[in-house]
Amino acid sequence: MKVGTALSILAQPDRPDVALYTEHMTLGDLAEPLGFDSLFALEHHFTGYSMSPAPLQLLSYYAGRTKRITLGTCVVVLPWHDPIRVAEQIALLDVISGGRTLMGFGRGAASIEYAGFRIPMEEARPRFTEAAKLIIHALTHDSFEWDGEFYKIPRIAIRPRPISHPEQRFYASSVSPESAEVMANLGFGLLIVMQNEWPKAAEDVIRYRAMVKSVGHTPRPPIILTNVACAPTREEARDWAMCYLSEKWDSIDNHYHFSDGHLGSVKGYESYGKLAKTYTKMKDETFRSKATDFYVSIQIVGTPDDCIQQVAELRRLTGMDHLVTEFSFGSMPHHLAELNMRLFAEQVLPVLQRDAAFQGVIEPAAAVSDADDSRLFAPA
Repeated sequence: MKVGTALSILAQPDRPDVALYTEHMTLGDLAEPLGFDSLFALEHHFTGYSMSPAPLQLLSYYAGRTKRITLGTCVVVLPWHDPIRVAEQIALLDVISGGRTLMGFGRGAASIEYAGFRIPMEEARPRFTEAAKLIIHALTHDSFEWDGEFYKIPRIAIRPRPISHPEQRFYASSVSPESAEVMANLGFGLLIVMQNEWPKAAEDVIRYRAMVKSVGHTPRPPIILTNVACAPTREEARDWAMCYLSEKWDSIDNHYHFSDGHLGSVKGYESYGKLAKTYTKMKDETFRSKATDFYVSIQIVGTPDDCIQQVAELRRLTGMDHLVTEFSFGSMPHHLAELNMRLFAEQVLPVLQRDAAFQGVIEPAAAVSDADDSRLFAPA
């Protein structure tokens, strides 16, 4: 089983952005020497919610500082970009990293980001689909031309040519039925941001695998992104999680504005309207406390032994073969984030990478979930 880590950098009003970036990039520098298999960068804009406006640029920095780890995105939001530029950046990263790329794509759900890029949000789904097809075409043809709904491309070539086949390692984050169908047709693997109870995630994996098979593709094990609080004692781990994960509530709704229900009327985002039911209740402290308990319960939280057992159960349910971890969240002090990461690397990582129980491909387990969509939280 592969295990990676992701850099999600939340702005803090009392600290300069550069200080936060310095701390998180220090964690990025630890990924390879501590034995992790991959390093992932996110994409967000304009609000300080995960300050990572150029994930491929950030990964290019780490391509020059590492020799072994896979460099991934979770995710590049395709409707906001010229797909030719994305294809060029992927090809260049593939060359300078020696083929160590794994690309995750998404279509985004924040209206402020769509407004900032002057892209109509109701065009997100068709733009995503055409951009994804165009990127695959550009990376797999020495020269090409394109005549689509959004993009008219004369005959050109992507140079330098990629040295591996990055298009065979494309994944997509799917948190809505509208996205899942599109991504299955493209043959993408599934990247899941842990946002609901694990049996619900298993249902989503099983449903997605069926979609992929129905259109003639071979399903791949999912990649799962989750927060981790690994501490010497359960009490410490839970304290970290309750304190710093709870801070995500304000940052999430400040960025996405789920609580006003506006996405329910946006074409292609109708299912997101249900999130308003959850987020409008966050003003009630009793509900907020219960919601925090729930959110903590679906992350990896506990002692090293607890973490191993939890990852084993998550793998049993979903069939995942690649776990992507976040060790710093909310306003967690850097020394705690590094302690969290180092303890996990020392006592959990070797088991996940080498123990026979975590090797090979397994089928996701059918499980009964009583969660409804209103309990969903936000993408990363």
